[in-house]
Amino acid sequence: MVGPILSLVIIILVGWLLVKKYNPQATLLIAGLLLLIIAQLLGNDLPVLTKPTGSNVFDLFAGIKESFSKTNAGVGLMIMAIGGFVAYMDKIGASNVLVLYTMKPLSIFKKFPYVAASLVIPIGQILFVAIPSAAGLGLLLMASLYPILIRLGVSKVSAVSVITASTVFGIGPACATTASAIEILRMDTVLYFLRYQIPLVWPLTLTLMVLYYFVNKHYDKKLLVNIDERLSTQSPPPPAPGIYGLLPVLPIALLIIFSEFFTWMEKPIQLDTTTVIFISFFIALIFEGIRRRAFKPVANAFSIFWDGMANIFKSVVTLIIAADIFAKGLISIGFIDGLLALTTQFGMGAIGLGIVMTLMIFLASMLMGSGNAAFFAFGPLVPGLAAKVGLSGAAMLLPMQLAASMGRAISPVSGVLIATAEIAGLTSMDIVKRNIIPLSVTLIVMLTLHFLYNDKAH
Repeated sequence: MVGPILSLVIIILVGWLLVKKYNPQATLLIAGLLLLIIAQLLGNDLPVLTKPTGSNVFDLFAGIKESFSKTNAGVGLMIMAIGGFVAYMDKIGASNVLVLYTMKPLSIFKKFPYVAASLVIPIGQILFVAIPSAAGLGLLLMASLYPILIRLGVSKVSAVSVITASTVFGIGPACATTASAIEILRMDTVLYFLRYQIPLVWPLTLTLMVLYYFVNKHYDKKLLVNIDERLSTQSPPPPAPGIYGLLPVLPIALLIIFSEFFTWMEKPIQLDTTTVIFISFFIALIFEGIRRRAFKPVANAFSIFWDGMANIFKSVVTLIIAADIFAKGLISIGFIDGLLALTTQFGMGAIGLGIVMTLMIFLASMLMGSGNAAFFAFGPLVPGLAAKVGLSGAAMLLPMQLAASMGRAISPVSGVLIATAEIAGLTSMDIVKRNIIPLSVTLIVMLTLHFLYNDKAH
């Protein structure tokens, strides 16, 4: 038990360093290397390298190189392409158009402000599939939707709470954690999205709507919201033509149309996420060429796309690589074996282990303020764990993925809470206090639905 105990100490230390806002890539990478060194000293098996150097010391760095090579050639390229596309959608105003027109129907709920506030959650969730940046979508909704909710009579904290709640389920082909999950599971993107994510997320979204309705209404009564102090609801003019609102959802549409769920062609066409992103980008270039009637703005779009890819590389892809080294260190030191022994001792079995891993990643996300960091750190452990307890990889990984993004929404150090609270003149702790009850209850509902009443989990 020496390895598992040491790994637990290092996990706690990593969590503390991340809460103190130490660089997450450096923290996870150094912790991973430390775990591998300890594993070597304990005489444990280390990750097998494609081309070992012949020296245990140099093999540590060769492992980093192989992780870079593997990630950049697969899931890293996919996520970078998504990042470039999202950056371009934001630059040409397509994301703004999508949000603006999607939110218009909410203005009809003038007599039912808390119904309108709750409806933000499913609408925002749909937008989150197409705009997979929690902070980015949160800021777009603060610009377009927040004034409407305030005018309807809900408090600032209620408006911000439902806006952040629309980012609690990171699903869809464009989501970084989904890209990582399908890479771990070796599963088709659309299959995972339609067969696994959506069936679990839609009842959880309804649960959130009901919970936020009652929680926000209850606490706003205590706040004595002054409805006379309302903000203007005049929406800004669309920054781009209305048809641009279709561009952010184009990759999702293409993936679904050319998936195994539709066999409308004699010779099936198979498109992966990265290819679809490049196709959608070039279609967007055609739109901009027609709109601008000039070649230079279209040519400049490539630098926007490359910059978006570069930003994702330095923030997300490097995090995946560091987390991969951290996960390999945990495996080598015996963390999985220790966790299995613990769950067996308490008689928890496969479902118990799934629940423990889900709660662990939920708490890690709260501490780190990043659902990506938490999932990238613990996600790669799933195949080994699931195989040992007879649970399917998807059954264990899906609730962990959702818990990672849920934990982010009640983390006072998460980007989406800090950014949206700042605009509303609140603190991130104000939003945490409003979010913690609905999300904690929804987490319990998710664990119950998935592990007790879902055939796919058995």
